[in-house]
Formats: sequence, structure tokens, C-alpha cells
Amino acid sequence: MKSTTLINIGFGNAVVAERVIAVITPMSASGKRLREEAKENNMLIDATHGRKTRAIIIMDSNHIILSAMQPETIANRLNQSEE
Repeated sequence: MKSTTLINIGFGNAVVAERVIAVITPMSASGKRLREEAKENNMLIDATHGRKTRAIIIMDSNHIILSAMQPETIANRLNQSEE
């Protein structure tokens, strides 16, 4: 049985590491477009607790998750989970 690894994305929220496709900055044009499309399709999950969005997490289920953590921090946690 394969175990799943949860990655903390801030404020007690977590994502399954194996299902994360990418972590991007919200200021990029593609990040803004992904956020709007996800909102229109009810696929947007806001895990920022009212804080500024600093990272957009793209999941394999096409869900888009907004996090208040820096993309580098989330990427480091993903890398540590692979070890």
C-alpha cells in the first residue's frame, strides 16, 4: 500500500504531495489566467485565510489552490517529502 505525504501550505491546510503538478507565482500572466478560469469553473480553493496570495498550487485534478506561503517554501517542502 502506497502512503500519501501531506505538505503543509499554511494555516493548518495541507495538500497531497503526489498530486501537486506545479507551484507558481500569482503575479505571472498564466497565474492570473489560471486563477480566473478556476474561479469560473468552481475549481478554486482559497487557503490564504484573507492574507495576500503568494503561491498558486496546481493539482492533477485541475484544482487551483491559493496559498499565503512563498512558492520557494512550498517547493522546499515538496522536495523534502521526496527524500
